[in-house]
Amino acid sequence: MSRLCVFLWLLALSPAAAAWSVLGHRLVGELAERHLEPAARAEVASLLAGEPRPGLAGVASWADFLRDDDPDRFRRTSPWHYVNFPRGRCDYRPERDCPGGNCVVGAILAQQGILADRRQPPAARRDALKFLVHLVGDVHQPMHAGNRGDKGGNAFQVSLHTDLEPETYARRHYVDGVMGTNLHSVWDYYILATARLATAGLATAGVASEGLTPAQYADRLDALPWPPATGDTGAGAGVVAPQAWALESCRLLDSRDIYPRGHRMDHAYLDAMRPLAEQRVRQAAWRLATLLNETLGS
Repeated sequence: MSRLCVFLWLLALSPAAAAWSVLGHRLVGELAERHLEPAARAEVASLLAGEPRPGLAGVASWADFLRDDDPDRFRRTSPWHYVNFPRGRCDYRPERDCPGGNCVVGAILAQQGILADRRQPPAARRDALKFLVHLVGDVHQPMHAGNRGDKGGNAFQVSLHTDLEPETYARRHYVDGVMGTNLHSVWDYYILATARLATAGLATAGVASEGLTPAQYADRLDALPWPPATGDTGAGAGVVAPQAWALESCRLLDSRDIYPRGHRMDHAYLDAMRPLAEQRVRQAAWRLATLLNETLGS
């Protein structure tokens, strides 16, 4: 009984997640950069020349790192990472769902406009590019287009049995192989990160015994048919691409058993959801590459 109380206490303290993990965003950036046209590739290289890691993968998590590097800016831009729809519905109304452009749909459109405007200062265009790499990844994570009234799965607490230790900030919630977390964090981190465990020792895949490196993971995803199938985005007259991507994510919440029936899960759920998560990463990468080719190309 005492252990149950401790576990429930850990669940209550489980931190809210903000985006795909570093791995997920890095995969989106890496795959997208591989499919840039020469003119767009040169413009990206010029804009990111002063970055510690001057590439789309290297800056893909910058918008999340603002939490520590520039907290005031992170607070101002935190609504840009998601969009919330009315409970049980997947229809987008800007005045209701994105007032002032403060949602992932509005932010992608605004940052694309800054990036496309060569009259803007180079620093503004550089930051717009870094936001776009991140936000296009975010809008493809189904939990970032929620319609369940649970803050994108952050309020859906779960008990996850896993051999994968959590990221540093969450290790205090990991007790005897059980992680007290939430469904949003499961999608942000565990589904993709446990691919390393699921493929460890697979000599036929050329994977080292310790599992996939991010570069190997990107190679594996890039070897699949390209461009990835995009499915029905619901785009129509007056529907811009980021809006269609958000609606696509929202519809997945209802159609793909993303929400489990209970609050206990293990590798079976992670393995079942991984193909969908990988598909969303690949779709995000393809659409990001297309957006940058159109915005920065000749």
